[in-house]
Amino acid sequence: MASKAAKTVYICSECGFESPKWNGKCPECGAWNSFEETTVSPAAPKSTATRNAVKAEVFTLKEVGTTDDIRYDTGVGELNRVLGGGLVKGSLILLGGEPGIGKSTLLLQICGKINPDLDILYISGEESLRQIKLRAKRLSVENESLSLSSCNDAETAVDTIHAVKPDIVIIDSIQTMHTETANGTSGSISQVRECTNIFCRTAKSLHIPIFLVGHVNKDGGIAGPKVMEHIVDAVLQFEGDKNYCYRILRAAKNRFGSTNEIGVFEMTDHGLEEVSNPSKSLLEGRQENISGNCVACLMEGTRPILTEVQSLVTKSMANYPARIGTGLPFGRLGILLAVLEKRAGLFLSRLDVFVNIIGGMKLDEPAGDLPLAIALMSAVYDTPFDGETAAFGEIGLGGEIRGVPNSMVRIREAARLGFSSAIVPKSHTSHNSGEKPPKGIKVIPLSHISELNKLFKVKKNVQED
Repeated sequence: MASKAAKTVYICSECGFESPKWNGKCPECGAWNSFEETTVSPAAPKSTATRNAVKAEVFTLKEVGTTDDIRYDTGVGELNRVLGGGLVKGSLILLGGEPGIGKSTLLLQICGKINPDLDILYISGEESLRQIKLRAKRLSVENESLSLSSCNDAETAVDTIHAVKPDIVIIDSIQTMHTETANGTSGSISQVRECTNIFCRTAKSLHIPIFLVGHVNKDGGIAGPKVMEHIVDAVLQFEGDKNYCYRILRAAKNRFGSTNEIGVFEMTDHGLEEVSNPSKSLLEGRQENISGNCVACLMEGTRPILTEVQSLVTKSMANYPARIGTGLPFGRLGILLAVLEKRAGLFLSRLDVFVNIIGGMKLDEPAGDLPLAIALMSAVYDTPFDGETAAFGEIGLGGEIRGVPNSMVRIREAARLGFSSAIVPKSHTSHNSGEKPPKGIKVIPLSHISELNKLFKVKKNVQED
């Protein structure tokens, strides 16, 4: 019987849905323009008559043991924080980020800071060994236990891992790997999926942690099939504007720890340096007695971070005023402007509004509504806001200021950095079990956005002139 010829199918890069024809919109996940053409060879039929029954090993929960020594200290405290305490043996970790953000730099620095008794195998499919050597020299990485290899074949890489038997493996990158068991070129959906499966089996069978470097697409997501992120144990996202020196490492998925923690780094001439006190770094160079500024106290996981919110409001020369915000969702800015006009008496319909979050931070948390509103009111009234005051709180459509979690943690961080007062939601005390704020900081509770006018000692109709 002749074997069937290979057929062409279209696979959604977001969810892995297969279709015999191209579709503009995926019927499974609803993504647009996500179908990619690939060639699939039919699998050989298996005879169930000749198959021998094989029973998988089964253990009770008591029989499965755990040991304290299941994590490696990477030598980078910020990375350990994001991973949940260290690198778990046998884990498969996907590290994604934009080109030039510092993925390879971070992994090579780990090779220089980790325990020198651990053998590391760095397999690169993008750079030559000489290029890696030059980068390691620039980063002052000198580890005699670090082995380098340059190949693009996944099976060859696995054979090398079996032969060398390292303690940690780094694959840079998964999109450059190729396997004969899948169709398509390197970086295609089928190739990335199958290569990820190959390295996953290797990590689990040899009990070796493996880092996979992943490229990102134009939308900022990790290139390749979405199922790749389900296969791995942890997905780390390296974020940050290349025009800024700060980089943020987030865990989008982590089977061995929390996804609420972040790591903060600063890109320097000698590589990435840990930022143990990001609030102090973000507030450096802050100018006082300037209108349109306010300090926001945000939560990134369990870590409070203070950053500056800047706004500029000017008369518009166009029929449609500009609404531009850097570091915050566009929709959130529009909603807050409408609330300020309706509930606080500000006239913003004929004004251009520009907002910027210092340091490349993102104002995604609802607690950033109140400091953003204060910065906008300061810009509209052209009155500087108190530079020794921080703020946090969510604003509803009715203008009410709602409480947010971890309010006392935020207040303590503001007090630690020398702020004399904090503007908070009036309901914040209900979340703190009667805990009192630290000495030296005054807490100013507000319940409605209209009360902000008292801070600037102006009337609602001040703009009518």
